[in-house]
Amino acid sequence: MKSLKATGHQLADSAFQLTVLKREVAETLHLPLFHEKLRESALFPLQPVTPAVLQINVGKMCNQVCKHCHVDAGPDRKEIMTRETMQYCLDALAQTDIPSVDLTGGAPEMNPDFRWFVEEISKLGRKVLVRCNLTIIVANKKYYDLPEFFKKHGVEVVSSLPFYSASKTDSQRGDGVFEDSIRALKMLNAVGYGQPGTGLVLNLVYNPAGAFLPGSQKGLQDQFKRVLLKDHGIVFNDLFAITNIPVSRYLDYLIESGNYAGYMEKLVNAFNPVAAAGVMCRNTISVGWDGGLYDCDFNQMLDLYVASPVQHIRDFDAAALGQRAIVINQHCYGCTAGSGSSCGGTVA
Repeated sequence: MKSLKATGHQLADSAFQLTVLKREVAETLHLPLFHEKLRESALFPLQPVTPAVLQINVGKMCNQVCKHCHVDAGPDRKEIMTRETMQYCLDALAQTDIPSVDLTGGAPEMNPDFRWFVEEISKLGRKVLVRCNLTIIVANKKYYDLPEFFKKHGVEVVSSLPFYSASKTDSQRGDGVFEDSIRALKMLNAVGYGQPGTGLVLNLVYNPAGAFLPGSQKGLQDQFKRVLLKDHGIVFNDLFAITNIPVSRYLDYLIESGNYAGYMEKLVNAFNPVAAAGVMCRNTISVGWDGGLYDCDFNQMLDLYVASPVQHIRDFDAAALGQRAIVINQHCYGCTAGSGSSCGGTVA
């Protein structure tokens, strides 16, 4: 399976995605645009708060090609952050008190400078989170020691596992992914991740395998903990339930399956002002693989740069960025539906 970009798919064009999103919401379904819902809730324009997370996409290369991926990542994506851009990120961090750095991809571990970057961030005394797809740990011998490397640097591992059964996981991520994920989780448990008293945090990420919103995060966490312990002896800390955002491959899935209009209607009708007030873009700065600055990872994939004179990490200016209004569009309904959604799970 190839990425949308590699196949020349029209949805690989971010401008086309934005056109589709607006057309469906406003013209076909006659639903309010996102900024109108924010205005009704006295949240427009959406303003940032003190940044707590610098989320950095270190490349779109991945060993998987998942059906729902909003990054359109895969083995054929060659966009990789250079060490020079990583140094710009380190220089920016040193100017701030941002406590957490969230490394994502693709599979961030496939960046050749990934380990150096983790080490340098740790030297600045910042907490490092890595968005790990799990299968990368067992994909090649050179990654087998990742659990030990993560442990050495106190990295918080945030691992995607669509479900606690092979059928649902493999249908979304590919044949054999569940088995490899279980193997990787056992390797992480073996060095102390998820184990009481170790301080080594292992969190799982659940996202629905269809055109529906996630259920109760607490209820899902209890189910995952019970089944993974019973069937595989696996333990973990928390589970994050994340709503699928209608971007890139998931948008393609919705259109191809005939679920697009219904899904967008669900998101709009489930708009929650409390969730909107707590969206992650308010306390997060997102950095693209080439150093571009965005309000969130989803805006990054739609090429929606921050509304600021400062649009690249080499020119980082916390004061200037603090004055911006957050860039929004129709995909933002995904983060504000029901209990809300962020890279750390529900927000309301």
